[in-house]
Amino acid sequence: MSTVLALAVAAGGLGLSAATAQAAPASTLQDGPPFSYASCLKATADKGESPAQGKWHCDQLVRKGWVKPPVG
Repeated sequence: MSTVLALAVAAGGLGLSAATAQAAPASTLQDGPPFSYASCLKATADKGESPAQGKWHCDQLVRKGWVKPPVG
C-alpha cells in the first residue's frame, strides 16, 4: 500500500513539473509588463474610462510595476 502511495506522489510531482515547464515560455513574451504609460492611457480610454479616471488607474499600475512611469 505504501508503494502505491509513493508512486502516486511521484507521478503527481512529475505532472506538476511538466506543467510548470510548459508555462515557462509564456512568461517570456515581449508584450509583457511593464507597459508604456501612453498605451495604458489608450487602453483605459478604449474601456470607456474618463481621462482623469484613466490617469488615476495608470498611476496605480505604475506603483505596482505594471506600467512604466510617464516621461517628462
